[in-house]
Amino acid sequence: MSSVVETVPDDTDPGDLEAGVRAGVTIPAPVEQVWQHLISAAGTEALIGEGARIGNKGEPWHAADGSYGVVRSFHPVEQVRVTWHPHEDGPLSMLDVQLRPDGDGTRVEVFHEGRGIAGDPRGDLQHWDDALGRLAGGLQA
Repeated sequence: MSSVVETVPDDTDPGDLEAGVRAGVTIPAPVEQVWQHLISAAGTEALIGEGARIGNKGEPWHAADGSYGVVRSFHPVEQVRVTWHPHEDGPLSMLDVQLRPDGDGTRVEVFHEGRGIAGDPRGDLQHWDDALGRLAGGLQA
């Protein structure tokens, strides 16, 4: 498994990064297997939080940490996109998770558009790197 998170230069003004962050990981498993794990209870919890479940388009999701949203797009074995509120009064953002074949494995990329988790771009990058590590680790366990 290799995990790559786009780095933010130290001299970058966090206000310049309101468009979002991107993180990705390559998992040594076929796309179908990674997709099934992603939409399972264990995979969804690894990525977006304990108690969260991804349903069909239009269905809400809630995690134990207070984050919540609605499934906006659901394309099996390719992509899921959800709105993301880190807490009740938190800012709205979008989480786009895309899967694609990458050699003998699967590339999983997360695009978090807007402000969200940690309230700062570097914290958001770390959050998604950690989440992708949990997702990949759960599949390989």
